[in-house]
Amino acid sequence: MNIFRAGKLAVAATALLGLAGGFVGVSAAAASQPAPPQTTVTGETYVIGTDTTFAPFEYRENGELTGIDMDLIRDIAANQGFTVEIKSLGFDAALQALQSNQVDGVIAGMSITDERELIFDFSDPYFDSGVQMAVAEDNTEITGYADLAGETVVAKRGSEGETFANSIKDEYDFTVKALADSATMYDDVKAGNSVAVFDDYPVLAYGINQNNGLKSVTEKEQGSSYGFAVNKGQNPELLAAFNTGLAELKDSGEYQAILDTYLEQPAPAAASGFFGLLGDSLPALMKGLGLTLLATGLSILIALVLGVLFGFFKVSESRILRGIAGVYVSIFRGTPLLVQAFFFYFGLPQLTGQSIDVLTAGVLTLSLNAGAYMTEIVRGGIQSIDPGQTEAGRSLGLGYVTTMRRVVLPQAVKIMTPSFINQFVMTLKDTSLLAVIGFAELTYQGQQIYAANFRTGETLLIVAALYFIVINLLTMLSNKLDKRFNK
Repeated sequence: MNIFRAGKLAVAATALLGLAGGFVGVSAAAASQPAPPQTTVTGETYVIGTDTTFAPFEYRENGELTGIDMDLIRDIAANQGFTVEIKSLGFDAALQALQSNQVDGVIAGMSITDERELIFDFSDPYFDSGVQMAVAEDNTEITGYADLAGETVVAKRGSEGETFANSIKDEYDFTVKALADSATMYDDVKAGNSVAVFDDYPVLAYGINQNNGLKSVTEKEQGSSYGFAVNKGQNPELLAAFNTGLAELKDSGEYQAILDTYLEQPAPAAASGFFGLLGDSLPALMKGLGLTLLATGLSILIALVLGVLFGFFKVSESRILRGIAGVYVSIFRGTPLLVQAFFFYFGLPQLTGQSIDVLTAGVLTLSLNAGAYMTEIVRGGIQSIDPGQTEAGRSLGLGYVTTMRRVVLPQAVKIMTPSFINQFVMTLKDTSLLAVIGFAELTYQGQQIYAANFRTGETLLIVAALYFIVINLLTMLSNKLDKRFNK
């Protein structure tokens, strides 16, 4: 991490602590003032949010984002003279990122609906979709909607499939469950938790062709069209450029060539054993592991400083300092980590008008959360020392600071070290939750892999093994350091 990034983290952490204590007074109305409109997109760079698992529209192949949507946005950008930076966030997170101005636009197989048109401006439709129902390939009981009575089906949250399933559930007396991505839905059906899945027909057909273990049992139902979206009243020049580029791709035949590449009976996935999967997945997983360790290391360092500072506040004779520490601990121990992650990445930019990159948001989340727990570890360690130790030091003429440094803390550190090691392990595992905001750590990379190959169980086994190995190695190292310095 360079000095600029470190400074940015420090400034952001300071600002957030002020917010937690109730000292931030940013005007949301002033922060949300739109920038002056541009007249051209030539030479501009736009950040585009997308889904993570919606093959064949967006998915990863050999570690790179590909698919119909990805080819379209990149070719339109080249045609119109602008560049794009793609952020793979997940469908729900991409929409939240757009509303908080973390991205300039979203292309994610998003259906154009009346409800969404109240919030976003859409491009001309670039694909006419439809919905199909599929069941496990060994299921011979469900052959149509009439067989769903009393059963549970699954659909992707916010998708056309969910809308259609909800429109007929009362007629056929079944329950609809919504999940976040296609791969998870297919696994839910194969596990028997749901009897059927409703999904967009090209996505379903692609998955079946890639051996996802399902079979379609209904004809395609008419669905909505997909569109590229920007915030209401913002980036009109980007929307116009998308429409112009799309029209030119259609006229040149390039648009149809893109569709044919992904929709005309793609080649079935080549069969490979577990070790073949391991070899193919390892580069992406190691990249994710590196980001996991980076986020963990930065978070622990910041959390340790916060824990020591607020830990001393907790045992201070000052009621004000104890109150500040109490508020900090109450906020970050009393709210879920996922809520904090969403707040720092999506909510804070709306309050301040300043975007935050995903690493900064992730480190803020982990460090402030872990710092609250470390505060209690420090407080408990200091208060566990017999008060007579402090009295003895003071009776020998030592000042408060000297007594703490030479008498109390050396004993307290021995008591606190095992808890610090445990918190370090917990923080490393908590990095997996940052996948929801698109942080490309180890769990996120695993999701990308099984979204494309549908080998969920084997991929998660590899991810779990990597976590297990790293956590145990770090625990062994921490225990050795503990024995060396706390004899």
